[in-house]
Amino acid sequence: MIEFILNNQSVQTNEPPGSTVLDFVRYHKRLTGTKIGCREGDCGACTILVGAFDNGKLVYRNMTSCLMPLINAHGKHIVTVEGINQSALTPVQQAMVDANGTQCGFCTIGFVMSLTGFVMNENHSTFNDAIKMIDGNICRCTGYKSIERAAQQLSEQISNKRSQQNLEWLIEHKYLPVYFLGIEERLKNIHSIFNKSETALNIGGGTDLNVQKHHLVKESSINNLFDDCSLKGISESNHKIILSASTTVSEFAESTIINNCFPKLEQHVKLVSSTPIRNMATIAGNLVNASPIGDMTVFLLALDADIIFNTGRQINLNDFYIGYKQMDKHENEIIHQIIFNKPNANSIFNFEKVCKRTHLDIASVNCACLLRLENDVIQNIHLSAGGVAPYPKYLKDTCQFLIGKILKAEVLIQANQIMQNEIAPISDARGTADYKRLLLRQLFLTHFSNAESLVESTLANI
Repeated sequence: MIEFILNNQSVQTNEPPGSTVLDFVRYHKRLTGTKIGCREGDCGACTILVGAFDNGKLVYRNMTSCLMPLINAHGKHIVTVEGINQSALTPVQQAMVDANGTQCGFCTIGFVMSLTGFVMNENHSTFNDAIKMIDGNICRCTGYKSIERAAQQLSEQISNKRSQQNLEWLIEHKYLPVYFLGIEERLKNIHSIFNKSETALNIGGGTDLNVQKHHLVKESSINNLFDDCSLKGISESNHKIILSASTTVSEFAESTIINNCFPKLEQHVKLVSSTPIRNMATIAGNLVNASPIGDMTVFLLALDADIIFNTGRQINLNDFYIGYKQMDKHENEIIHQIIFNKPNANSIFNFEKVCKRTHLDIASVNCACLLRLENDVIQNIHLSAGGVAPYPKYLKDTCQFLIGKILKAEVLIQANQIMQNEIAPISDARGTADYKRLLLRQLFLTHFSNAESLVESTLANI
């Protein structure tokens, strides 16, 4: 039985574990404030807040309910817009009214929930933080400026928020109802459920499976890997970084260990989907989805990462993909950990992505590079690319050519020729094959734009 708290109501249900939280709250609980839009996690009209324990502390994140399997709600606090409503408009709702931030109103609930998540976050209080929090919400009416004004108003209102008494302050100032005070103790009375079956469908955040195979997920028995404590966490040991399989992209982005490795991590991660999706999407899920344009897969390929399965078998990620949607994964194997060497202090890492929208879109081409230079000589390099082959591609021949070479324009021209022979892009909705070849060439050169040996004018003439 799945058990959770929905707003202020304790819920126990035997509804299919693979059905979505969106359908449950709308059709079984008649909470129709949460809207059905794209059912792909793109529009944000179905945004809810999800409270879950993180290292013993109750933390709320905004998520898209259209992709969230019902089983993933177990032991959590699910908050829809009805769950924040009070006798008068909350300050978040009032800010949207004051700024004329709603027209047709269909998207408004999603913005309200995301902005409520913003004010609940103890570490976020600036206008830029507010804008980041609504990066997964789309409005087709306003042009966003009025919503931005609402976000500005809220950031000013909470500038004096007391982080030590965050929840009490939010309740005192009518951002949240009083019942939130008792949620933490109520959740502690819900027992975990981890009865795994070899015949059940393994699922993490559901952000890809519920887009591609919604009916399969809905009708299947589910092994909930998202909340498996043995698959959570990031650690460092013997100069190696260890990612547990169900670590989300947000947890990856927020990790002190990871940020110490990649100074520009925030810049890279903002290219990956949106905040609500990153809050749900797991690292291992991105790998086993085997998408030719998987962002985190391309990221990890450039780190020369290894995969460790629950059986103990270990392989290099470069050897994991053997064809389109085909992997070297045995039956009943699941990824347990992803391991890569901690980048050398002198290494340069970069991730690039081009897509049809600036944010919240899948790539036409993405590319990552880990480069180590000494006296202008390429000591080591790992390059990967997505969107140019049937699966995420490690550019082995290009890397082998570049190692030991002096970094100069002539070398990069030759490397590009080798790289073009390694890839086999196809024309599709994301662009023509020739366009993708050109994109990869430009992204490849961008990786070297920070190298002192190559000034911008030199790169421009390649």
